[in-house]
Amino acid sequence: MPYTPPLWPVSVKGVTLDAHDRVLLLRNERSEWELPGGRLEIGSPDGTQVADETPEAALEREIAEETGWTVTTGPLLDGGTWIYEPIPARRVLIVTYGCRNLAPDREPVISHEHKQLGLFTAEEVPALHMPDGYKRSVAAWFRLRESRPSDCERI
Repeated sequence: MPYTPPLWPVSVKGVTLDAHDRVLLLRNERSEWELPGGRLEIGSPDGTQVADETPEAALEREIAEETGWTVTTGPLLDGGTWIYEPIPARRVLIVTYGCRNLAPDREPVISHEHKQLGLFTAEEVPALHMPDGYKRSVAAWFRLRESRPSDCERI
């Protein structure tokens, strides 16, 4: 039997803010808050499922599907690449980007993939039930926006 190397699922996530500088989070089936995003699509051999060309394109697609928001993917966030084990023996590589919301006044909508959505200030995030990696990513995006606001607006 030929050797098949183990594969790591990769999930791209985005820190996206509304017009009031609140971060959009989604509650999952484990009752944890998480950032919107998802797995990269590898495509199907028959071409019915198209592969994502880049992680950034995958993230923009996922955020649109999960929230109805249109975003531009920005920088990888400092500390935003980490390994998460949502259930025992199931590890996922999380890659987190800061995103610019192209319609920040538009209300987000919830998809069938999540139980609830919420908009939270930077001060509210540390108290939420969510993995520390997501909390670090949110804090990194707020720090970056404070230190280099013009850079964050250009994305």
